[in-house]
Amino acid sequence: MTSLFDPISLGQITLANRIAMAPLTRNRSPGAVPNDLNVTYYEQRATAGLLISEGTPISQQGQGYAQVPGLYLPESIEGWKRVTSAVHHAGGKIAVQLWHVGRVSHTSLQPNGAQPVAPSAIRAKSKTFIINDDGTGAFADTSEPRALAIEEIPGILEDYRRAARAAIDAGFDAVEIHAANGYLIDQFLRSSANARTDAYGGSIENRTRFAVEVVDTIVKEIGAGRTGIRISPVTPANDISDPDPQPLFNLLVEKLAAYDLAFIHVIEGATGGPRDNLPFDWAGLKAAYHAAGGKAAWMVNNGYDREMAIEAVASGRADIVSFGKPFISNPDLVRRLKENAPLNEADRATFYGGGAEGYTNYPKMA
Repeated sequence: MTSLFDPISLGQITLANRIAMAPLTRNRSPGAVPNDLNVTYYEQRATAGLLISEGTPISQQGQGYAQVPGLYLPESIEGWKRVTSAVHHAGGKIAVQLWHVGRVSHTSLQPNGAQPVAPSAIRAKSKTFIINDDGTGAFADTSEPRALAIEEIPGILEDYRRAARAAIDAGFDAVEIHAANGYLIDQFLRSSANARTDAYGGSIENRTRFAVEVVDTIVKEIGAGRTGIRISPVTPANDISDPDPQPLFNLLVEKLAAYDLAFIHVIEGATGGPRDNLPFDWAGLKAAYHAAGGKAAWMVNNGYDREMAIEAVASGRADIVSFGKPFISNPDLVRRLKENAPLNEADRATFYGGGAEGYTNYPKMA
């Protein structure tokens, strides 16, 4: 019987265990540049089989939150080199999550104060994190987006290609394409955000086009064995929805099966919320992927505790389980899960922004 604590091959890399750290936005990289604090944070958590970085914008246009690290500045790449080196020195493996937020942004974060871009000019009823004039951080309503012209889409694909290459140059073992939680790729997928009438809108065949083009672009640049993707079929995050997500996401994973990806990362239910918010056949999604010939590792996320994670892997329902919030307050989460030890409680007041408190000062077991 396969154990949560067994090694696994993931594309071109081998993981020490089947526990991943899910992406966690922490807003502690001023100027979009990883710093000493970020190095310490990731190094502390390197016993995870795979660390997946916080969402990392592929361009300034792709940025939707203040003080998140990017992959579009030379100094950002140098900062990430220090992070990946520290993780590797500690025996870990790390992927970067490539992020374009689309409409979930604010003009103050965009180049020259421009409008955020989106599949359609439909504003998200959501908030983002900005820095006020006095230097304090605050949540603010997202800005009105503009619809991308079809002629602009190749430029965004090029941004993804450049960022994927920068990630490998920075020492990352893999990339995860962020296609979840109501950001740009998810906006193309969902009818609530995509009212296009061209080749990227309307039918589910058209709405999956952009996601597949991103995957194709990145695979051609760095190889399928270093590429994964994260999806969230039923989350309402960032005002995203679709009246019939099952055929939409079944079609998407069937298309992804054509690529020998390293992993598919699935958020089950509402991100950070109920796992049963909408009816969805999770086993059917995985079955559709395998029926189409897909062989990537299947990673699951959202609300997993120790027992659920052990069962998911032992039963074959998942190959890897990712944990988010538990890794915030438990840098040694793998050991705590293995020994069934108590977990530190996380301080929600320090999740976004700030310094070492609530970031690198959580204690490990003696």
